[in-house]
Amino acid sequence: MPRFSVIVPAFKVQAYLPEALQSVLTQSYRDVEVIAVDDHSPDHCGRIIDEAAADPRVVPVHLPENAGLGAARNAGIDRARGDYLLFLDGDDTLTPGALRAVADRLAATGDPDVLVYDYARTYWNGDVQRNALARLLAEEEPPVFTVAQRPEFLRLLMIACNKAYRRDFIARLGLAFPPGYYEDTPWSYPTLLAAGSVAVLDRVCLHYRQRRRGNILGTTSRCHFDIFDQYDRVFAFVGARAGLGVWRPLLFQRMLDHLTTVLAAPDRLPPDARAEFFRRCRAQYRRYRPLADRARPELLAAVAEGTVAPGAVPAPGRRARLRYLLMRLGARRTFRLMWSADRARGRLRAAGRRGYALARAALLQLHYRVQRLRPLDADLAVFAAYWHRGYACNPAAIEAAVREHAPHIRTAWITGPEYAHTLPPGVRRLHPGSAAYWTALARAGYLVNNVNFTHRLVKRPGQVHLQTHHGTPLKRMGLDLQAYPAAAAGVDFGRLLRHADRWDYSLSANRHSTLVWERVYPARFTTLEFGYPRNDILHRATADDVLRVRAELEIPPGTTAILYAPTHRDYRRTPPEAPDLARLARALGPGFTLLTRAHYFHRPFPAADADGDAATVLDVSAHPRVEELYLAADGLLTDYSSVMFDYANLDRPIVVAACDWEAYRAARGTYLDITRHAPGPVARTEEELIAVFTSGEWCGAESARRRAAFRARFCPYDDGHAAERVVRRVFLGEHRRMTDELSPLVVPLADRTPPPAARAAAAPAAVSVRTAAAAPTDAEGAVPPPTSRPCAPEVS
Repeated sequence: MPRFSVIVPAFKVQAYLPEALQSVLTQSYRDVEVIAVDDHSPDHCGRIIDEAAADPRVVPVHLPENAGLGAARNAGIDRARGDYLLFLDGDDTLTPGALRAVADRLAATGDPDVLVYDYARTYWNGDVQRNALARLLAEEEPPVFTVAQRPEFLRLLMIACNKAYRRDFIARLGLAFPPGYYEDTPWSYPTLLAAGSVAVLDRVCLHYRQRRRGNILGTTSRCHFDIFDQYDRVFAFVGARAGLGVWRPLLFQRMLDHLTTVLAAPDRLPPDARAEFFRRCRAQYRRYRPLADRARPELLAAVAEGTVAPGAVPAPGRRARLRYLLMRLGARRTFRLMWSADRARGRLRAAGRRGYALARAALLQLHYRVQRLRPLDADLAVFAAYWHRGYACNPAAIEAAVREHAPHIRTAWITGPEYAHTLPPGVRRLHPGSAAYWTALARAGYLVNNVNFTHRLVKRPGQVHLQTHHGTPLKRMGLDLQAYPAAAAGVDFGRLLRHADRWDYSLSANRHSTLVWERVYPARFTTLEFGYPRNDILHRATADDVLRVRAELEIPPGTTAILYAPTHRDYRRTPPEAPDLARLARALGPGFTLLTRAHYFHRPFPAADADGDAATVLDVSAHPRVEELYLAADGLLTDYSSVMFDYANLDRPIVVAACDWEAYRAARGTYLDITRHAPGPVARTEEELIAVFTSGEWCGAESARRRAAFRARFCPYDDGHAAERVVRRVFLGEHRRMTDELSPLVVPLADRTPPPAARAAAAPAAVSVRTAAAAPTDAEGAVPPPTSRPCAPEVS
């Protein structure tokens, strides 16, 4: 008997069904059967299900004729053997690690009748929006409850696919899905109301696809009249069971809200059916209003006695009460007029907001023009990073060095209130787009950013603009993107060059970066090949600092921490597919901690499985300083991110996951083949990645040799003093030749002593620069990779 029976009905979803089935079959939790029901679909759904049945966990079911979603689910229930039933529509998917999370929560809460987990709507354009009422799924005390204790649960969207149902509980209820549209309504309300125990899982386990076309509830049809029969079934259910009739007032209100939603939708009802639908709404109101009124005193008494929690009788808003009244009176034209007025009011509000925004922008631009007429403030420096995402990267390190070495210069940082906590004490915050922001841009003597300031910035004579960049370029940049239209979508190359023309200085970490920046941004800036200031901390930190950061991150003592930090795919609308973190965690084992950090363009990774035989998995995406994460980590796992160039300063192991290298290189373009010039082992498949760690290759002698060659090429100036060199040159005017007379002098690579990893015993002895220099290389200067088996595609 499996733990879970996942029932997947399929009708005209051939484009999505393989992904839906794989989202279940590739789960790390494998105690599951998948009952895939072909609802006599006219496309290839049946064949796709039969092909998936090569996996013995798949139970194919083919219905002799199309019966509808409810009947298809019932056919799956009849064949289910699992402890719990889960429903997954053929165009939706489970998130990675979802079944493990559900299994763990069920075990922690004593196998309740129903477990409610969260969902996120996924749109065709790549947008993902979590359930707007996700706050109701907070895992509060008591962990197991009834709807009487938390009646707000009846406000959730009544769908079947965001819950796990104990199969014997459903069998005792004798519950089945009815035919017709809105079949989830007479299933979801009864299961929640009748459940003797309900638990929640505050985690997105379901991606609920919002299709651009083909959504059943988005089609114009008389089938929407089925909603009346469905609510008849709900009221019949509560009326036939002692103690449930008390919920009629709330169900009556929820029904009215649902009916008005269908009425207000512009594309559900045929125009010639709207009057009839409204008459049916009025009849439904008159039928169930007396039942709700008779039950209301009983419900209020239960609330007063404490058997039902407050909130079970929510007061409708003023406009809701007006809608109910119009429905009761049968005033369809007035209802229609009110609905039209609401839409017009919404359009007017939107137009007003746009008008206000335009007027405000015009006034601010006028203010900016006036401020540009005032003298420059030579002792004011304005900093920003990552499109105003807080105090970070090279600008942050330079700002701190300015306060230390040039205290006469006042500094200000541009960022929003959500990142205000990242600013050091005493650093003035400028709100993006405010009057103070425009004043500072107009008058500051120094402008420092790791991306470009707004295109509305007019660089004044005497202003000094320092472009720090934010990584060593592996991928193609600037004008080189013209040959890669997938990555260059939306890039205005004329504006890009106008921005580069504003730069006085361009900061570079190494000769490779210098050659790239000067070619792809052809402008009259001066290159400062000084190293990256953000990496100063990697040489100035101590072993105590490493332990402190690990303690703050709550990394279990004695474990080896691996930081997983992938990069963005700007030719994709959705984040890149990550390795199965739960599988990797189990392969690493309990002696490891896996730190996951999503790119700042993406949401954090879904929670991975955690059990006694797996590594601890900690999401550190929200940590404000990636450099501190470098210090905490004993090793780095990345793909094509520039973090590898920074992390190499610590001389700790680096593993490159290059599973989609050919696609990335073809779509984005790169300046070197990282599979040949890598700072450590390269894995092309998930199996190879696991083998790299389980075999010890990740921290072996060959790994150290490749890393040493990589450091010698890409880390020549990162010695802990880069920020000071920048301040002395740009802010204090100490002009020296950009050779060995940099101030302060660059510490040779062989003489640098980065702080040791917390688990130094797990890491090999560092290979010296001299050894790396003597290591055999190929014609392009790459250390030849170790001999290994060829990479073959995975076969499921």
